[in-house]
Amino acid sequence: MSTSTTSLLATGCWLDGEPVEAAGRSLPLVDPATGEPSGEVRCATPDQVEAALAGARAARRGWRTTTPGARAAALRAAAASVRENADALGDLLVATTGRLVGQARGSAVVAAELLEEAATTAVLDAGRSLAGSSGAIDVVRREPRGTVAVITPWNDPFPAAAGLLAAALVAGNTVVHKPSERSSAPGAAMAALIAAALPPGVLQVVTGDGEVGEALVADDRVDVVAQVGSTATGRRIGAVTGARGAIALLENGGKDPLLVDAGVDPAWAAAQIAAGAFTNTGQLCTSVERVYLHADVADAVLDELVELARGVVVADPTDTTSELGPLVDERQLALVSSHVEGALAAGAKALAGGERLDRPGSWYPPTVLVGCTDDMDVMTEETFGPVAAVRVVESWEEGLCLAGSGAYGLAATVLTPDTAHALQAADELEVGTVKVNAVWGGAPGGSADPRRSSGRGRGYGPDLIGELTALKAVHLEPAPAVRGRA
Repeated sequence: MSTSTTSLLATGCWLDGEPVEAAGRSLPLVDPATGEPSGEVRCATPDQVEAALAGARAARRGWRTTTPGARAAALRAAAASVRENADALGDLLVATTGRLVGQARGSAVVAAELLEEAATTAVLDAGRSLAGSSGAIDVVRREPRGTVAVITPWNDPFPAAAGLLAAALVAGNTVVHKPSERSSAPGAAMAALIAAALPPGVLQVVTGDGEVGEALVADDRVDVVAQVGSTATGRRIGAVTGARGAIALLENGGKDPLLVDAGVDPAWAAAQIAAGAFTNTGQLCTSVERVYLHADVADAVLDELVELARGVVVADPTDTTSELGPLVDERQLALVSSHVEGALAAGAKALAGGERLDRPGSWYPPTVLVGCTDDMDVMTEETFGPVAAVRVVESWEEGLCLAGSGAYGLAATVLTPDTAHALQAADELEVGTVKVNAVWGGAPGGSADPRRSSGRGRGYGPDLIGELTALKAVHLEPAPAVRGRA
């Protein structure tokens, strides 16, 4: 499937190899940049969800017995289609969530890269042989788990979905995918491009809200639920899957810290904080949400950070000169506003931003808060907005202790010129990913286990593929000869 315009992308359900219009309830959409109605999302009906599950079940045997090389080839074809349509996919994401156009198109390219990565790495590990008796063969086989429900978020839907879909599919599982209703069109469009490269039924796509997701999670035909999204939803999924013996892989909320040590360059540190806190309007799972500044550099870093925040161009996300777009919707705007207003009422001070912009749409400016304390929501609960909440600390040890505290354990960043401090942070921070001297980055194939309220299970790379396979031990001996026969 190839197109240069978003209008030709399949944005509804995809069932048994064909695009199908969802026929259920309608959910209104609002353009986050203007506040004006922009259409609707149609939810799959219970019958369509049933058809998706039944089709995935029927396709299981054929797909699991497809050779690993053929599965990998199908993913490479899917990656080529996603890459070819990256601009159109990105434009859909801009229209739906307000993400900056360059970032949106780039995230579709990242999705293609994740599909290609899985196609390369998945064929390398089919199991292992064991040292048993010389008269027998003992092996451990890797086999697909069955059918995987993939439930993904609105904020960065292309990479979040592509990583999970690629790992599940290349391992031989069939998949039913539900993208978030807040970014339904771009999520469904990318999934349809992938599904079109696969045999019918191997990847089914259903649109809708939590009601559709709950139907997938509760169904006994689903062996694994892989979800990226809120902690509250992840906990509900974990309870349901646990009760029926299914597996849940969950990447949930975060309250990622960034710790600035003494001795760093203030301008560099401020740029790292701004990138972590303001990219995608702060709406990334690993956005920087709380900042700890060593007292020796705090004033200098804050001066630089405030200048950066005030200089950000907050404008139309389709304009390539814009540096910050709107929040996804009024609901998210209300949450961000609530956290900031609560902090200000409790004694924090806004050095930049601090209140919604007076324009139509869900706009919030880059915000720098100082005087934040550990009991404020802006320091403990996921804000998911362009807010750098700052606390000054007197020592590296105090900052490291605070950075490692809290309910979440997704990722953390430390900026330090001290190698001993860097090694200490890597060892002591109980999070899935520790980033030293770079708020973004990482090599392909890495893996991470979210901790505590941030979820559980491998999130990336070959280890994720391993999570989506089951191990089977096989012991084989020759049958004895029939007595009396030569």
